[in-house]
Amino acid sequence: MSKQRVMSNPSPNRPTSTRPTERLPTAPVAVKNSTASAYIEQYKGIAIQEMNQYGIPASIKLAQALLESGNGSSNLAREGNNHFGIKCSSGWSGKKMYKDDDAVNDCFRVYGRPEESFRDHSEFLLRKRYEALFDLDKNDYVGWARGLKKAGYATNPRYPELLISLIERYQLSQYDAPESKREKIVREEKVHKEIVKNIPNDAKDAVAKPPVTLVIHEVRNGETLYAISSKYGLSVENLKTLNSIKGDNLAVGQLLLVSN
Repeated sequence: MSKQRVMSNPSPNRPTSTRPTERLPTAPVAVKNSTASAYIEQYKGIAIQEMNQYGIPASIKLAQALLESGNGSSNLAREGNNHFGIKCSSGWSGKKMYKDDDAVNDCFRVYGRPEESFRDHSEFLLRKRYEALFDLDKNDYVGWARGLKKAGYATNPRYPELLISLIERYQLSQYDAPESKREKIVREEKVHKEIVKNIPNDAKDAVAKPPVTLVIHEVRNGETLYAISSKYGLSVENLKTLNSIKGDNLAVGQLLLVSN
């Protein structure tokens, strides 16, 4: 069991960004229902808002959040409103949560509201290594899924497949929206200016979000969904959702995503 504690910000000022931002849609502090459908219903408005602001497909944002927060049931999401596993960086002055990850007691960012986590994730992508993604159409979820892997966001070779599978299973592309040629040009100019502005901080902030490793489990003879989910701290429902499993049968040698 990982050790966790939350520390208050020692400073009365808690700037997470110097960029002016519009009012974000209000969402509940925590997900009360950990099913994927309930999670999508709660956070689709925020994902759409981020898409309109930065051009990241809402479907991609929701699929990444589903994967990295375990439908909002991970401790980071429930206790720290951190839905994308973003760690502290040297410039982070907000609240912090500590849990074992790459190292013992790794430091993770704690947000006052879930939508702050969604915004921070968008701003994290505003760096040179992801710049080519923002030239894609904001309803091109296949291009974004493949581009994230190519840019080094995830080390698992199946990452694009996992995102696309979730998007198509839950029809998340219905929340994406096309844009006119003029709208695309205006958005790209705005985003690229932000990326140029962030270049001096890229190396310093990169440690805030290392590549997603996505732990994979190979099914052995006699193993059940319950046994595997218990081993990795997941619910059976989460395990089935992450792997698009409809029934209860498993095959020996089957590979399952068990990241939480």
